[in-house]
Amino acid sequence: MRNSCLPLALLGPAFAWAQPPASAPTSYPYQLRGQLGTFNAPAKVYLVRGDQRLDSATLQHGHFELQGTTPQPLTVSLVLERQGRLQDGWREQLVGGEKVTMYVESADRIRLFLEPGPVVVTSPDSVHNARVQGGPLTADYQQHQAALKLLNDKRAKAGPKGDFKAFRDEIAQADKAFIKAHPASWVSVEILQQLPLYTPYSETAPLYAALSPALRHSPAGQQYGQRLAKQKATAIGAQAPDFVLPTPAGRPVSLADYRGKYVLLDFWASWCHPCRAEHPQLLQAYTAYKNRNFEVLSISLDEGRAKWLQAIADDQLPWTQVADLRGLQNEAAQRYNVQGIPQNFLVDPTGKIVAVNLHGDDLVTQLAPYLK
Repeated sequence: MRNSCLPLALLGPAFAWAQPPASAPTSYPYQLRGQLGTFNAPAKVYLVRGDQRLDSATLQHGHFELQGTTPQPLTVSLVLERQGRLQDGWREQLVGGEKVTMYVESADRIRLFLEPGPVVVTSPDSVHNARVQGGPLTADYQQHQAALKLLNDKRAKAGPKGDFKAFRDEIAQADKAFIKAHPASWVSVEILQQLPLYTPYSETAPLYAALSPALRHSPAGQQYGQRLAKQKATAIGAQAPDFVLPTPAGRPVSLADYRGKYVLLDFWASWCHPCRAEHPQLLQAYTAYKNRNFEVLSISLDEGRAKWLQAIADDQLPWTQVADLRGLQNEAAQRYNVQGIPQNFLVDPTGKIVAVNLHGDDLVTQLAPYLK
């Protein structure tokens, strides 16, 4: 899937749910136990979600047990560290010849679904090869993972020349089919929450509506509903919210200044490697259409002026650039509910959003229907 970059601060805490109705549970118990060979201290297992460590236990003759609560039944990773120290963490890595800070995970891990009731993990050697047994949510999760594995195996056989867009569409269809077939499963909530950020409102709204009333009224369901309401405000067909931001020279620029033209609002930042990687395609599109009533307006989520200006110069970007240097609190990013970058919105001459998230090597082709 297309890469995006986004600090966790913009996503918000993993467990920061909206206020639930009085009748909804605010926490769900879990019990995870297992047998992993005959490992003893210092070997430990860690329960992690994203970059958060939820729990840990030292192995005794291979046995471990973890108990606690989570705001909802959810996916986690169980990690085995034989030296007793979690190796996960944020590190600088070389990507395309540039240093990029990214989260690096330990190798010996397995993903599973925490649910009310016991989940048992057993293996003669490693977590990666473990067998996981649990209740109905574990069964749902394993069914969904099996469907994704078939698609990933198909993709692997196709090799680098395979149709990536078709593969992405097949993954999306598998996710949607599962949600519609399991409207009362917490696994469906997880899938919905983890759909790609560029999934349009026209696709996410019906899936949310398909969930059972109990799940929609849960804390997680309410939070997702609030997210959808924000997404609707900048969905295709909506009037693009106006904003005013300064250029590097301090000149105020408003979206209203572009009325009468097609304008691609491009959200990016100097520190976002995928954003910078898309600039050649954006330059190609700008060159092809700049004389056809088309403009690009880039909004940076940078905080440092020097790095912002250096990136503009290095990437040789000729169109208008604006930023308030408030980083993740950028005025336009807030109004457009930007959850990940690169992200863009194509606004037509009347000020209406007609397309979102146009990316990739075929950007010129994607823009063609609008710029005849």
